[in-house]
Amino acid sequence: MPTPPADRSAHLESRRAVIPRYYGSLDFEQLWREFPPAPDYFAACYRDSRESLHKLQNERFLAQMRRAWQIPFYQRHWKAAGMEAGDIRSLDDLASIPPFSVHDLWAAIERNPPWGDFMGIDPAVDAPLPLVLQTSGGTTGLPRPMLYSPRDREVMNIITGRRLYMQGVRPFDIVQVMLSLGLPNGGLLAREGIWKYTGAVPVMTGSGAQTPTRRQIEIMRAWKTRHLVGFPAYVRHVGLVMRDELGIDPRSCGIRSLIVHLGLDDRHSLEALWGARVYDTYGTNECGSLAAECEYQTGMHVFEDAFLIEIVDPETGRPKGDGEKGVIFQTTLFKHLAPLVRFNSNDISAFATGACPCGSHHRRIDRIHGRADNMVKLRGTNIFPEAIGGLVSENAGANGEYVCIVERSASGREDMTVMVEAVSAQVSRDRLARELVMRFKEALGVTLAVTVVEPGGLDELTGLSITSKTRRLIDKRGEART
Repeated sequence: MPTPPADRSAHLESRRAVIPRYYGSLDFEQLWREFPPAPDYFAACYRDSRESLHKLQNERFLAQMRRAWQIPFYQRHWKAAGMEAGDIRSLDDLASIPPFSVHDLWAAIERNPPWGDFMGIDPAVDAPLPLVLQTSGGTTGLPRPMLYSPRDREVMNIITGRRLYMQGVRPFDIVQVMLSLGLPNGGLLAREGIWKYTGAVPVMTGSGAQTPTRRQIEIMRAWKTRHLVGFPAYVRHVGLVMRDELGIDPRSCGIRSLIVHLGLDDRHSLEALWGARVYDTYGTNECGSLAAECEYQTGMHVFEDAFLIEIVDPETGRPKGDGEKGVIFQTTLFKHLAPLVRFNSNDISAFATGACPCGSHHRRIDRIHGRADNMVKLRGTNIFPEAIGGLVSENAGANGEYVCIVERSASGREDMTVMVEAVSAQVSRDRLARELVMRFKEALGVTLAVTVVEPGGLDELTGLSITSKTRRLIDKRGEART
């Protein structure tokens, strides 16, 4: 017999009366044995052989599959493709699992608001858990929510601590985090990882929207910041304000490392500006940091005890060879609430070739070359805004800031205009524009229009001073024409 509504309500209220405690919900010693924090990780799993690592991954992958089969999203997605529980017997079967993308997550949310059926928790049935909610950046609409269980979040914190240790962070160091604070995951996850697993002190200045750039500089100098965490565009902007507007050499500040999501930004000019090493990191809202550079900067080491990374052809889904670019498919090996199994991130990268001098056998990925869903096909040529940014940063007359605007004319022709900031008012805008038109044609094989503006002139379009996730593409092709 169905439970009467009054009984269900009483059952729910009784569960809500139990207040869960974060530190009582985890066996930390056991978790640290499974996923060793720094520095223990670097003497253990980080140096395991490929054979040993494969065995560990296989065990964790099968456990993740068992968990995923309990979640309605995967039950529906996999059964629609003809899969049944038990079909996947080992890691060797990974490629036979149908992937999914952010579009599938949005569809799940529309069917089952507000979280969708991707989250493996039912408040009407399950015991309460201490949950954390963070979101995607929300640059194109309402941000996409993600819930994290204590286990999910703590493993993400451990990995944050690992990658910061790889990049030089040590106890008592001041780490200034210039990522947006609020709904997006990056800034607050960085804070948790720093104070829980590095012994360093996080200084959460946030983006320019939370702390104006000049105050960021004052804090940096007064409190002797040693590491900056942020997106390279804003880190560069801070250095240029310091140098060009305040007359202070950024190299005098004693910054040891710039910890960024580098993409195709120019590493060498950023290192020269600050006199500090730049370390690349790859992470996503769904699962935190997946890979990070070590001191040798030979590519980003994947944390393979926690993740499986595939690089596949975006058209065929077939695996790419080392050094060949494709999209990243992510599979988690630790998540409880919302595991990822072959999530198509749409991020473009390649597996690095050769060995790293650090001695790790973990696979490495190259820098992120852009996003497949950010690609613009212009007169038969595939163009990524990030690639344009890399070309802009090569020119000493530009300060590295740019935005690409795509429009469709009344005749149906599609054109792209690249707006670029000059490094100073003394730069000839006409000459800089001509140089960039020629460079784009040479490198990309297509002619693009270039408009040069004064330093800071793109801020309203890019959002550089108000958000850590800078806008690089404005697509006006869908706008109604009058």
